[in-house]
Amino acid sequence: MNQFDNVTVIKKANLYFDGKVTSRTVLFSDGSKKTLGIIMPGTYEFGTADKEIMEILSGSGRYLISGSQEWIQFREGDRFVVPANSSFQIETAEITDYCCSYGN
Repeated sequence: MNQFDNVTVIKKANLYFDGKVTSRTVLFSDGSKKTLGIIMPGTYEFGTADKEIMEILSGSGRYLISGSQEWIQFREGDRFVVPANSSFQIETAEITDYCCSYGN
């Protein structure tokens, strides 16, 4: 899916790590939400309340999900799932564009 139709976009950005990771929230009529964002080069750690599905739109790097010992490489077109009530680290060497879906 290259676009979202009939959605509400929250104008104010979500800023993390002094603006090195940013996102915008997209709300759907069925109550679901996604965020669209950019990750600048670096290593960052995030906690999750809900299950998160990270879809990589451009860029590459690697991630480590809490409880795992193995970093996993990702690139454009990949996706990975982070369990609810968990955390993950993400590391990029280039600007990375992503879409994150919550729940389900």
